[in-house]
Amino acid sequence: MTDIRDDIFKNILGHTITAVIIADDPGIIAGTSAATRKAKELGLTVIHMVEEGTSVNRGDEVAMISGNPKQIAIAEDLLMGYIGKPSGIATATRKCVVKAGNGIQIVCGSSKKMPVILKDAVRKAVVIGGGYFRISRDPFVYLDKNYIRMLGGIKNSLLAVGELTDYKKVVQIKGRQKDIETEAAEAAEFKADIIYIDNGRPSDIETVSKELKRMGLRNRIKIAFGGNVNIKDIDRLKSMDVDILGIGRQIIDAPLLDLRMEIVEIKEE
Repeated sequence: MTDIRDDIFKNILGHTITAVIIADDPGIIAGTSAATRKAKELGLTVIHMVEEGTSVNRGDEVAMISGNPKQIAIAEDLLMGYIGKPSGIATATRKCVVKAGNGIQIVCGSSKKMPVILKDAVRKAVVIGGGYFRISRDPFVYLDKNYIRMLGGIKNSLLAVGELTDYKKVVQIKGRQKDIETEAAEAAEFKADIIYIDNGRPSDIETVSKELKRMGLRNRIKIAFGGNVNIKDIDRLKSMDVDILGIGRQIIDAPLLDLRMEIVEIKEE
């Protein structure tokens, strides 16, 4: 298929063009490793590319590349796409992590709701922002509401995975089948390691905490909380007895970090 850029640039194809990618928003940069690989695939020279995790201000240079006019035109269409959205996700994650402070882990597991082709980039961006994309960094079995229903309840679900001794046991509770206190107690009794209150009701955190303390198991079991949590909720939640906050859409749907490309030098052949 004919590329019209061959006609557009035919008289200057031998020129060497240097261009920069500039941040138009402050934030945390992600996606530059993938952008570098793509630039090299296009035959571009990567003069400079900031490392992932770099904090930038508006107007800061993110990358400098050089190539012929057609290569630069293609780069403008492609390279910023590898950086903009992941950087937006990393920036949103970092805001949540800073807001939560020490002692609370920020988790964004919503990458499972994204197209498969985007999952790795989303997960990496969350990590770059200081969060994690799974509820535990150790190997674990996640018994969500559907597993629990298919296996016949919390007790049966935990008994079914009891022999998987090398895995942490994570149980999602919502207070649907029984009250939240009873669900938490059953999960604790049958050796859950993390109890995930996934119903968006902050008051249930203290209910579960009190029950675990009554059972003498709070020190052994972590409490996670999620369900439409936003960054504005973190101040309230971090004052409660919770170890892990699950934040989904506010991170995944974060606006991309805006970027632009500018030509800074033209060397004629």
